[in-house]
Amino acid sequence: MDPAPRSSQPLGQRWRRLHADLAPLVLLPLLLTVSTGLAYRLLRDWGGLAKDQTHVLMVLHEGEWLRHWLGPAGETLYVLLNALGLLLMLATGTSMLWQRLRRGLFRSS
Repeated sequence: MDPAPRSSQPLGQRWRRLHADLAPLVLLPLLLTVSTGLAYRLLRDWGGLAKDQTHVLMVLHEGEWLRHWLGPAGETLYVLLNALGLLLMLATGTSMLWQRLRRGLFRSS
């Protein structure tokens, strides 16, 4: 038996499904962005390294490496999609948390 079409599913189930579908797509780009941004800042501030010594981290952090395949728009596209992915994950996660909190609040009263 086929699952119910998404439009007939409750909103909470649709948010969870969207969150689960997006998570694998945004995980690696977000991890790359966070880890290289953090490493850059720590190595510059606490490690005493110069900009030219940490430039490769900024190349990875900003998606500059995509210029090779996508041209000048690659960097912008990477940053845009990374931001949209993060915002969608935050929105769906917040929605699920809010629904869980509401269920908990109404059960206890």
